[in-house]
Amino acid sequence: MEKEKVVLAYSGGLDTSVIIPWLKENYNFEIIAACIDVGQGKEIESIKEKALLSGASKAYVENVKEEFVKDYIFPTLKAGAVYEGKYLLGTSFARPLIAKKLVEIAHKEDAKFIAHGCTGKGNDQVRFEVSIKALDPTIQIIAPWRIWNIKSREEEIKYAIEKGIPVNVTKEKIYSVDRNLWHVSHEGGDLENPLNEPKIDLFDIITPPEKAPDVPEYITIEFKSGIPVKINGEFLNPVELIEKANEIAAKNGIGIIDMIENRLVGMKSRGVYETPGGTILYYAHKELETLVLDKDTMRFKELISQKYADLVYNGLWFSQLKEALDAFVDETQKVVTGIVKLKLYKGNIITAGLQSPYSLYNEDLATFGEDKIYDQKDAEGFINLFGLPLKVRAHQVNKLKMEANQCEVKIEL
Repeated sequence: MEKEKVVLAYSGGLDTSVIIPWLKENYNFEIIAACIDVGQGKEIESIKEKALLSGASKAYVENVKEEFVKDYIFPTLKAGAVYEGKYLLGTSFARPLIAKKLVEIAHKEDAKFIAHGCTGKGNDQVRFEVSIKALDPTIQIIAPWRIWNIKSREEEIKYAIEKGIPVNVTKEKIYSVDRNLWHVSHEGGDLENPLNEPKIDLFDIITPPEKAPDVPEYITIEFKSGIPVKINGEFLNPVELIEKANEIAAKNGIGIIDMIENRLVGMKSRGVYETPGGTILYYAHKELETLVLDKDTMRFKELISQKYADLVYNGLWFSQLKEALDAFVDETQKVVTGIVKLKLYKGNIITAGLQSPYSLYNEDLATFGEDKIYDQKDAEGFINLFGLPLKVRAHQVNKLKMEANQCEVKIEL
């Protein structure tokens, strides 16, 4: 009898490495490891071999970095979506893309099951599973962390050693790390105590601000319809642009985010994120919007940005509401074209210039000097109308006070 197939979302990290022998022990499955490359770095080079040595019968390694940037990073950037004012959603918007590819591989392999290494405490289990359900509700999901007897990362390490599975995590450096083209996240270990400052050797890509260059660096970023297309005048493809932004921002100590966030599953957690390029791109994009969007559109878009961030964080990338919000965002971005000049210095970003053919800023109107297009006498009529409700209310309050005083006099008599 032919074995059932399960597609495992495989990263090569501790969690997914131990899942392969565990699945072999507990299910009569053919295990197909699927590593979706969204920019994890050098670890991808040996990941296929590692999966096969760990017991997988087949391994896929798919490079989807360009799709990741164009279809997931850029839409979220255009939306200005930031979760709880800090988190630039690096893990959040990678998960629906990975889920999409897992479903595609499952269809190709005629597999009825998909397994993942997310814990029962985290957000990623939700992001993976609701995305899979949205794309193919017939696929069954196996989540070992919710059913096996392993209770901690220390026990995982012990299990891996027993099974001869090589892992990079040690009991001394036990952080849970997620890396892609957009960011690196760090959780667990000593970070679980919010009183602890992140150790200096925690950071993988960003130069700590105190060690950054003593001379500021200027950078220009050019946008077209809300999408960054050039850095320092050089046209770059989407992946190259993110890599270049990461390189410049990281060496200047920019993009360290340390936050206590509200997880979807109801608990607070602490994450330390390195998002260098994303930080300057978000900053530049928002600055350009101040130049080209009218007041009401900009204010309403801030509400949309928050809702968009919640949807992405909660794993609802493939929801109807997000599609509707995308349509609104795309309309606003038609005029978000121009150049932003930034000054980068020891973790700080300072705006050094803005330019756009769609600029709503009119120097002739804004000047404190003499101008020929603004009649200052018009302000008097505007102020009278604008202040009319206050004036009417003041008259009413004074009338009531006078009536109250008259009553007091009569009582005294």
